[in-house]
Amino acid sequence: MYVGLRMITRVPTVSPDDLVLDADKIMEENKLWMLMVTEGDKLVGYIRKEDARAALPSLVSSLDKYEMNYLLTKLTVKKIIRTDLETVSPETEIEVAANLMYQKNLPGLAVVNNHNKLLGYINRSVMLEVLVDEMGLKQGGVRIAFEVEDRPGVIAEVSTIIANMGISIVSTATFFHGPRRLVVFRIKTDDPCQVKKALKKHGYRLVTPEDFVGEWE
Repeated sequence: MYVGLRMITRVPTVSPDDLVLDADKIMEENKLWMLMVTEGDKLVGYIRKEDARAALPSLVSSLDKYEMNYLLTKLTVKKIIRTDLETVSPETEIEVAANLMYQKNLPGLAVVNNHNKLLGYINRSVMLEVLVDEMGLKQGGVRIAFEVEDRPGVIAEVSTIIANMGISIVSTATFFHGPRRLVVFRIKTDDPCQVKKALKKHGYRLVTPEDFVGEWE
């Protein structure tokens, strides 16, 4: 999965010459914490809601109404723009983007092409949607988890066992918990009992929440 396939493409923007007052209104109406700034279709930076709110009263607090209105028509985005915005390309793998957001504690990333043209935006809500999709939750079926050795071919072995029972695998995922490798399958069946029995017969240890109670209580 690539960022370009899941990015938000309808992204509100402002130009450096737009008024901070108007930018603040856009952020308020769209419930945004930041707004990207473009010149033409090129991304040049962003402004934060907190910066806009701080700039407006700081410049007009001791002014009368006429002076206030005058300055508000002069206070433009270029005066509070930030240029340290992290970006990714549409070809970026979704997990790479997620890791960048996690490592730098970012709520989102701008998506640009090689010419710095703004293509879209990807945020934490999108990442959560991707997780739900990749785990196959919306496809129905049931979830089974089991512990495996970290060795080549183990996923193929389990897939073959399930396929030979005439049951489809909706999704697969692998997690590492300390030295343990846990595999999660979502399978297209209403009754996983026979699958679980077959896996146990082949020496696989099924994992349930009860296995971890001591870690979260």
